[in-house]
Amino acid sequence: MIKIKKICKDWKEFSLKEINLEIKKGEYFVILGPTGAGKTLLLEMIAGFHLPDEGEIWINGKDMTNYPPEDRNIGFVYQDYSLFPHLSVIRNIRFGLELKGTPKDDMERKSNEIMKLLGISHLSHRYPDTLSGGEQQKVAIARAVVTRPSVLLLDEPLSALDRRTQNLLREELKRIHQIEGLTTLHVTHDQTEAMILADRIAVMMDGEIVQVGTPHDIFNKPLNEDIAAFVGVENILEGEIKRNRDGIAIIDLGDIELNAVSDYGEGEVKVFVRPEDILISKKMQESSARNNMRGRIVKMTYFGALVHLQLDNGLIAFVTKLSAEDLGLEIGEEVYASFKATSVHVVKKE
Repeated sequence: MIKIKKICKDWKEFSLKEINLEIKKGEYFVILGPTGAGKTLLLEMIAGFHLPDEGEIWINGKDMTNYPPEDRNIGFVYQDYSLFPHLSVIRNIRFGLELKGTPKDDMERKSNEIMKLLGISHLSHRYPDTLSGGEQQKVAIARAVVTRPSVLLLDEPLSALDRRTQNLLREELKRIHQIEGLTTLHVTHDQTEAMILADRIAVMMDGEIVQVGTPHDIFNKPLNEDIAAFVGVENILEGEIKRNRDGIAIIDLGDIELNAVSDYGEGEVKVFVRPEDILISKKMQESSARNNMRGRIVKMTYFGALVHLQLDNGLIAFVTKLSAEDLGLEIGEEVYASFKATSVHVVKKE
């Protein structure tokens, strides 16, 4: 378990502002935020590389705020692998065990087990400069995990890898966590990475934790416009709730009205709708969707198997390439955009 209590730190021209977090034992916790948010600085303070100006860091019920890194029993994996170039794979992995004075038989057993778990036994006598990026990162993970640390810290561990290797290593990290059960704190700017790996996510912006929740909460119920934009909510609208009937808010957007599941009463609001929650059709659909808006396609952008549609009514939607072809979608085409009241997230206008 990690408890971060009112941590503050001024670092060059940047400040961490009263960070409070609690990470449960055995949890895979992700800190998600844009570059420059302070994620790595916070991670390095937990590791003991920097001391906070104010606040406390507790690990497994003990105040470790002023302990040096070597006394915190933490495994750390960097973005750039940080392997020792003059040591073989097996020597890199055993490095922490050697520092702890682990008996030779135990050291051999533990290193062989972790190499087998990560599928790198065949690399044991190779050197870092002969390995691919993915192989090097697996060695770095093995080195961090083999000592059975209280906490595993991962600093953007996949960002230097190509997309295919990222996908493979994401699955490896998930599998290792399920098997080993280590309390894991992972920082990243990659939303897909966070959504797939995390039990819970903290969103960090400008040195502050701005929201903590499950992946579903973060991606579907962002607390404000900045968070919504960062996690991929492309439909951010302004309106006014005119009335609320049994938990269904009627929102006036000017030209049209939307229905949303909300407890809010009358007042100005921000409305968030994810593009993947919008169904595009050529005709008005008879469905459970409470919201149907007519619009004309003004832009189509292809992203692999997905097509990004921009409509003249301001909405943005995703459809599959196959659906776009089946519907015969073209720029200038009139379509209907429908979405459920449960797909509309509403927050009070600040």
